[in-house]
Amino acid sequence: MSSKVVLAAYFCCLFSCTNMIHTPPDAKINKKELTAHGDTRIDPYYWMNDREDPEVIQYLEDENAYTQAVLAPTEKLQKELFAEMKRRIKEDDSSVPYYLNEYWYIQRYESGKDYPIYTRKHKTLEAKEEILLDVNVLAKELAYCQVSGLSVSPDNTKLAFGLDTLSRRIYSIKIKDLQTGKMLTDEIKGVSSYATWAADSKTMFYTAKNEETLRTDRIFRHELGQDQDDDILVFEEEDETFYTFVYPSKSRKFIMIGSTSTMTSEYQYLPSNTPKASFKFIQERQRGLEYSVSHFEDAFYITTNAEDATNFKLVKAPVSSPGKENWVDVLPHRADVLLEDVELFKSFMVVSERKNGLLQLRVLRWDGKEDYYLDFNSETYTASLSTNLDFDAHIFRYNFSSLTTPSSVIDYNTKTRVKDVKKEQEVLGGSFDKANYTADRFWATADDGTQIPISLVRHIDTKLGVTTPLLQYAYGSYGNTIDPYFSSVRLSLLDRGFVFAIAHVRGGEYLGRSWYEKGRMLHKKNTFTDFISCSKFLIDKKYTSANHLYAMGGSAGGLLMGAIMNMAPELYKGVVAAVPFVDVVTTMMDDSIPLTTGEYDEWGNPNEKEYYDYIKSYSPYDNVLPVSYPNTLITTGLHDSQVQYWEPAKWTAKLRDMHQGNNVILLHTNMDAGHGGASGRFEALKEIAMEYAFLMHLENN
Repeated sequence: MSSKVVLAAYFCCLFSCTNMIHTPPDAKINKKELTAHGDTRIDPYYWMNDREDPEVIQYLEDENAYTQAVLAPTEKLQKELFAEMKRRIKEDDSSVPYYLNEYWYIQRYESGKDYPIYTRKHKTLEAKEEILLDVNVLAKELAYCQVSGLSVSPDNTKLAFGLDTLSRRIYSIKIKDLQTGKMLTDEIKGVSSYATWAADSKTMFYTAKNEETLRTDRIFRHELGQDQDDDILVFEEEDETFYTFVYPSKSRKFIMIGSTSTMTSEYQYLPSNTPKASFKFIQERQRGLEYSVSHFEDAFYITTNAEDATNFKLVKAPVSSPGKENWVDVLPHRADVLLEDVELFKSFMVVSERKNGLLQLRVLRWDGKEDYYLDFNSETYTASLSTNLDFDAHIFRYNFSSLTTPSSVIDYNTKTRVKDVKKEQEVLGGSFDKANYTADRFWATADDGTQIPISLVRHIDTKLGVTTPLLQYAYGSYGNTIDPYFSSVRLSLLDRGFVFAIAHVRGGEYLGRSWYEKGRMLHKKNTFTDFISCSKFLIDKKYTSANHLYAMGGSAGGLLMGAIMNMAPELYKGVVAAVPFVDVVTTMMDDSIPLTTGEYDEWGNPNEKEYYDYIKSYSPYDNVLPVSYPNTLITTGLHDSQVQYWEPAKWTAKLRDMHQGNNVILLHTNMDAGHGGASGRFEALKEIAMEYAFLMHLENN
């Protein structure tokens, strides 16, 4: 009997198959030599890099059929989980209204419908509702529908929005006449979703994408009624490691163009009432200089890392001459506090800071009479500034959530210091009570002695022990911090005895900018070893054991999953790797692939031997070993623009080639979607239900 049949028989035993023995698809081997720096790598599955090849599509469909067959015993559980997750969602829900330019704007959902309806009311909330856009109507005949970047013209008569029907984040901007309810003939294709209106309500600026790499590299000016081919190029970003974008200042006085790479930024500005004039630089780019800009009255307020301000500081400069030589400190740099965001108002500003991993909101009056922090009394929460568009307001809005508390939208009155909870996420179904859940923060010790924070949540009836199932999650790249947030979907795990833990590994900014610096480029392996150290901590403390520990991550977090599977496969019973970035060397050496050139400051440029060698030493696809891997579910989307589908597809085939154990390795490809999965608020739950059912079935068998 062949090894594949033996494994298939084991899978059927594990997943209680009652039908025929299912064998995984046999991926054709067609070896390709890839040589760089005198080093040759052999890629047996390079041929999968062609989504137009019928053989590739057939292979992906065969993998889907195999995954469906193996997971057949979980179908009932998947349906139960989906129904349960959907039942918790308030279907006829609406957002907290916000006020802008004489209108209250509201996003709402109707029962049984997947997509939002965007509305507004004139001056008062008692006014008649005006429907700006019903996405359900747009999505009716589409397999995928994503609307983004809604923008109303300053005269309130036109709506611009981006529509993506393929899930590759390539949008067509459409414009609706809000007076007649009809779509204008203007259509701008192959661009980012957001259009920035000039003050005349006739001129728009938008960002075009490179057709091959999808890098946003050009800013155009469009006048209503004009053909896209006649639009005026106002800026082209020629450095292939940078992206560009355009947006309005909060004051709506300026049109801003930003150009950023991982470690450098540059901004230009143009008065909104002179759209045909030339843009001027705030500060021309300098390697390693990062900054972002807000406008208030006669000054630009700039958050920057200038002058070794690693954790950033706030400076200001006059609008008339905003260059670096005129920057004056407003909030100096602090070594123990990361400055994340600033919101400006007429009489005060609100600063979002991070200290010891915890987010803080600080209120400072311009006259210097008040400077204080809001009190959150927790170690496992997240808070962030929300929609604040009114300069004259004495109230600001923020969001709050914790591992045990549903998301809230809160208005804070700076005159009375009173919090007004405008809305707390409703968790329906009748069984949720936040008192039934408890959260803690622990600290694991990394290989180099660094203390790594872990946020953990469980049901109060779930005791931590060697038989406790625990799902450990992390991301750990781009300085993107995964804060301790509430998830109604996650309750399906917690209510079934699972514990959920977020490992705040290096590569994010949980403990400041240096936390990111120590998890990128030639320090990237810290991200992986930190995650493993957290796993060992949880096992050593007897909060779980290797027979009950599971790992999950997506995108760059999927890279993390691939790395820990190679480095410590024995620690995990199961792994879910969503849209995983696993073929790092090959991708980073192919500058025709979306994102590649802009990623050099994150991973390093493998065209340089030092980085080639380092990346190769951890790239999951290049380091698959003849070992027993954990049970693994890998997901991807055929139209993914961030991580191309062939990376997880090739990785799956290579894992099976080398896998020495009896555990199952599955690949599921959404043939209609991309990096973000299915569109629609309910369809996406089906994919989560499949992942959870996979883990639960492993735990119970």
